[in-house]
Amino acid sequence: MKTRKTSYFRRRRYEGLAFISLWLTGFLIFRLFPSVFSLVCSFSDFRLFGGITRWGLMNYSEIISDKSVISSFAVTLRYTFMTVPLRITAALAAALLLNSSVRGSSFFRTVFYIPSVLGSSVAAAILWKAIFRDDGTANSFLSLFGLEPVNWLSGKNTALFVISLMRIWQFGSSMVIFLAALKSVPRELYEAAEIDGAGKIRKFISVTLPFLTPVLFFSLVTQTGLAMQEFNAPFVITQGGPRGATTLISILIYNTAFQFRDMGMACALTWVFFIVTAVLISLVFCSQKLWVFYSGDSEEEL
Repeated sequence: MKTRKTSYFRRRRYEGLAFISLWLTGFLIFRLFPSVFSLVCSFSDFRLFGGITRWGLMNYSEIISDKSVISSFAVTLRYTFMTVPLRITAALAAALLLNSSVRGSSFFRTVFYIPSVLGSSVAAAILWKAIFRDDGTANSFLSLFGLEPVNWLSGKNTALFVISLMRIWQFGSSMVIFLAALKSVPRELYEAAEIDGAGKIRKFISVTLPFLTPVLFFSLVTQTGLAMQEFNAPFVITQGGPRGATTLISILIYNTAFQFRDMGMACALTWVFFIVTAVLISLVFCSQKLWVFYSGDSEEEL
């Protein structure tokens, strides 16, 4: 009897391994091996089609002293800190509007969500470039009011804003999540706040916002990760220009690897970029104890 049970569980274990074998194979080949290989290459002068001639920490020491690398990291952080709060604010504002009894809310919900379907596609970036070029739609609109055209893509102060605006415009997915969270707020709390004489602003601050903090935290983490990895928009629209104003770290890694064929430096940049992103998101995780409210917390205290 014991032998029969042992063989049964052994067979079930093999069946389970067979089910995950496809995912496990993909993980080993396309995730783990490239990660380990890039870590090893980051300590070498490996050049594409050129091989390795030297090992050491030269790539990392060059990253610390290279002003272009530091500037690229600064541009990436500036882009992230500008894009993420504005996108979350736009998504929350749209969700609050659609949560009220507005006629045609289903139509507007679909319209607001459509840009998110495009994602970071090249087609959307080409459209954005056509809108903000010197003779594009944006300047044509300004000319209707007698305003001078703006060098949106060639101006160092405006190019990064245009790239950020494209990411902010695609707030539909976050909007849907916020809208679902708003639907889950108990109506009894709003009624109690009205009895206490709370206005709309006070109800939002004291009732709505605490229930939205878990969703805000989720959006902050995911949007930060996406913003730090942005590539398509600045690459297609401005190619990292003008004068490095939109050269995010992802573009710098791409240029280092495939334009200068310095794979060792590109791998080192990737790992430093990974560490910076991990530290930034870890700080967000550490801060959640200060401002994120979970509904189960009050029940535990009771």
